[in-house]
Amino acid sequence: MKSNAPRMTLPTQAVLRALLADPARERYGLELCDLAGLPGGTVYPILARLERLGWVESRWEDPGAHEEAGRPRRRYYRITPDGAERGRDAVARAYRSRRQPVPSWLLHPGGTS
Repeated sequence: MKSNAPRMTLPTQAVLRALLADPARERYGLELCDLAGLPGGTVYPILARLERLGWVESRWEDPGAHEEAGRPRRRYYRITPDGAERGRDAVARAYRSRRQPVPSWLLHPGGTS
């Protein structure tokens, strides 16, 4: 049976925290790597799992935008509304399981850290 939630490893939590910091904002892959403090070989498989679960959606940037900037084409990721809700709950549960205080931004979406 296919689970509707990813395993809440510390890297998965870091990627979710990066996405949840500003849920309406699209972020490209390397930006998420920097925010999560993880290498691409860790972040991209997590993003793929979250996308398969419907927690994240992605799109390639418009053709030509990268040519003007002289860089490779970027793939942008954004957490879905359902993914934001489920992600906040999952990360909060992970904090509680480690007996750490849950950050206020997880309890009160839209607030600051």
